[in-house]
Amino acid sequence: MKHIDTIIFDLGGVLIDWNPEYVFLGIFNGDRQKMKWFFDTICTHEWNENQDAGYPLAQATEDLVTRFPDYETEIRAFYGRWEEMLGGAIQDTVDILDKLIASKKYKVVALTNWSHETFPIALERFEFLHWFEGILVSGEEKTRKPFDDIYHLTLNRFNIKAEKALFIDDNLRNIEAAKRLNINGIHFKNPDLLLEQLKAYHIHV
Repeated sequence: MKHIDTIIFDLGGVLIDWNPEYVFLGIFNGDRQKMKWFFDTICTHEWNENQDAGYPLAQATEDLVTRFPDYETEIRAFYGRWEEMLGGAIQDTVDILDKLIASKKYKVVALTNWSHETFPIALERFEFLHWFEGILVSGEEKTRKPFDDIYHLTLNRFNIKAEKALFIDDNLRNIEAAKRLNINGIHFKNPDLLLEQLKAYHIHV
């Protein structure tokens, strides 16, 4: 196995808990079926990812209001109450991050799909985001995972050799895309499993 000298962390779902259910379960009075329909039909995952790639939040909101005027209040809540969807740190993963950085054995950076308009809120809220040697934010680059160009940008910007890098992401699609570019990958599910997965790369925390 090749020696790993760089670890690339995803943020949302790995180090930071973000979930629109924190807002919309209340909006839909606990009706999960109606909430699911809303996310499957109106404020979809694909729609939100478009903003992760740099599309303006205000314009994205107006686009949907025009298409679904009967749901204007709910649509405006998505970004209007975005901060309420931002949960706390996933502390056990933050502890792993802390130990990896403290070991001084690895370059540790982050690659995140995140709107450039909301990312400053996270930077202010989570002190550990300032521990990284660098963070590549999709919204600032006008592209996103799993497109090849964002991985190439990350490798080039931080002077990383793909085969010596290990990428940790909770979205399997993003891991598979990285592996096609010879970047090693771990599909994150929980912090305890991550500790075991790291050992497979001879990384002991």
